[in-house]
Amino acid sequence: MKMALTFSSMKLKMFLVTLPFMVFGNTTTAQMAPAMFVFGDSLVDVGNNNYLEFSFLKSNFPPNGIDFPSHKATGRFSNGKNAADFIAERLGIPSPLPYLSLVRSNDSTKFLTGVSFASGGAGILDSRNKVLQQTISMNDQVKSFGKVQAQMVQQLGESATRNLFSNALFLVVIGNNDLLGYFNSNLNSTNTTASSTDHLLDMMIGNLTGQIERIYDLGARKFEVVGVPPVGCCPDVRRTEPSSECKPKENQCAAQYNQHLVSLLERFKTKLNGFQYSYLGTYDLLLDYIQNPTVYGFKEVKAACCGLGELRAVIPCLSISTYCRNRSDHVFWDFYHPTEKTAGLVIEAAFDGPPSYSYPVTLTQLLSVT
Repeated sequence: MKMALTFSSMKLKMFLVTLPFMVFGNTTTAQMAPAMFVFGDSLVDVGNNNYLEFSFLKSNFPPNGIDFPSHKATGRFSNGKNAADFIAERLGIPSPLPYLSLVRSNDSTKFLTGVSFASGGAGILDSRNKVLQQTISMNDQVKSFGKVQAQMVQQLGESATRNLFSNALFLVVIGNNDLLGYFNSNLNSTNTTASSTDHLLDMMIGNLTGQIERIYDLGARKFEVVGVPPVGCCPDVRRTEPSSECKPKENQCAAQYNQHLVSLLERFKTKLNGFQYSYLGTYDLLLDYIQNPTVYGFKEVKAACCGLGELRAVIPCLSISTYCRNRSDHVFWDFYHPTEKTAGLVIEAAFDGPPSYSYPVTLTQLLSVT
C-alpha cells in the first residue's frame, strides 16, 4: 500500500512539473487550465449513463456519434462532440472521462486532468430522479466530487490537491430538465401559474446555491456556469405549438431562471472569498442562431436532424430513426440536444465573447486570473 502511494506521489510530482504545458508532437502548447471538472446534464454527459444498468436515458448507439472522431456512439447526446469536449480542446487537456468509468480506481492520478460527473436527464432537484433512478442528480454528482477530493487529498496531499483545484475549471450545466419536467408534467393542466412557476424557480436556485457552495468548499474557485437555453424552442416543445413556433411560456420561465442565476453568481462573488466565474448566456445565443440562421450557416432551426414524426421529435433519436445528411445545417441534433456545430459555436462565444453572451468576463479572461 505504501509503495502504491509513493508511486502515485511520484506521478503527481512529474505531472505538477509539466502542469503549465502539454506536448503534442514537436509543438509545446500552454494549457489554459490543468483540469476540468464537469457537473450537469445530457448537454455535457460524456458517457456516465452508459454505466447506469437500468437507465433508458442513454445514447450509446448509432447514429449518435456519427461525426465523433471515432465515428462511434460514446454516450454523448450528439452527432459528435459536445460542449465539454470543445472546452477541453481549448484548455489543452483531454476530454474528461465519465466518473463512473473510474469509480473503482484507487489511483488518484487518473483525476489529475479532471472528470465528468454529468448525467443525461439530471436536474438540480432530486425530484427529477426519485422514482426510477434513471440518472445521477446534481446532489449525487456533488457527493461524488467529495469522494474524489477526499481520495486525492489522501493519496496526493492537501496542498497539491488544493493547488490543482484552485487552477482547474469547474463547469456547471444544469437546470434544463427541471424546467422541461415541470412543463411536461403540467402539459394538460392549469397548474403552470405564475405562483407555481416562482416556487419552482425558488427551489431550483435554493438547491443550486447549496450545491455550488459545497463544490467551492471542496476547493473549486473558477466556475463556468451556463444558463438554460430557450427550452420552448427545442423541437419536442415546438411540435405542440401552432406553426411549430417557440412556446412563449416555457421561454419566459427559462429567462426568469437565468436572471435568478446571474443574481446568485453575483452574490457568490461578494460572499465567497476567491470565487471567480464566467456566465454563458445560451438563451440569447440560441435565439440568435434561430432568428438569424444564415449568419451562422444554419438552414434548419425547427426540426431535429435525428428522430421520427413531426419535426423528427415525436420519437427520439434511436437506431431505427432517420437522420439528416446535412447535420451542420441543423441547430438541433435530436428533439432536445444541439448538433456538434451548434455546441462548437456556443463554446467559441464562451471563450471569445462578445460580452453580451459571456460575462462579466469571458472564459479566456477567467482562466487568466491568478
